[in-house]
Amino acid sequence: MPVCVSTEVMRESDRWTIENLVPSKELMKRAGKAIFEQVCWNGPVGIICGKGNNAGDGFVVASLLKDRGIECEIVLLYSDSFSEDGKYFYDICVSKGIPVVSDADYHKYKTIVDCIFGTGFKGEVKEPAKSAIEKINSSGAFVVSADINSGLNGDTGLGDLYVISDLTVSIGTFKYGHFLGNSDVAMKKKVNCDIGIKIIGETRELG
Repeated sequence: MPVCVSTEVMRESDRWTIENLVPSKELMKRAGKAIFEQVCWNGPVGIICGKGNNAGDGFVVASLLKDRGIECEIVLLYSDSFSEDGKYFYDICVSKGIPVVSDADYHKYKTIVDCIFGTGFKGEVKEPAKSAIEKINSSGAFVVSADINSGLNGDTGLGDLYVISDLTVSIGTFKYGHFLGNSDVAMKKKVNCDIGIKIIGETRELG
């Protein structure tokens, strides 16, 4: 059975790893690369980005797609909510000429990467994320969720509105929400990628 942790343990493990082992930008680069390597890409690709580090993972994916000559664009839902590391990789995407839009026709994408919310999401999905999730789910594209499906609580797997993915790529270690609540409905397939985060705290086996 897979080893899982709470979102609090994951946050603390991430913090400890950054302070003691791996710089934060390198961890984000590894996370995006791990997601990129799990997918047989079919363009055009839409990378739907929200706030913070989850969006940053998407920017790394976009940069790698561009390097491989795969058509992609970033749909940036919040134009002023970058994490420091996320902004670093966003600027790289801009410098490479990757298109950035605030909205799009999601039906034109053959693959969509869900980078709206991370495992720390709680509560109700509000605009513009609400409309984005609805459009992802009705797009007909192959959907990849970064770390966990946006709209799901990382500890409980519960959510009123959430992305339904073909593949969810967990980063570091599975979280409880990957196996509880609505996870079976939300995730057709899930894999975990170890990017060098040392787990500090309690683990459980779920599955």
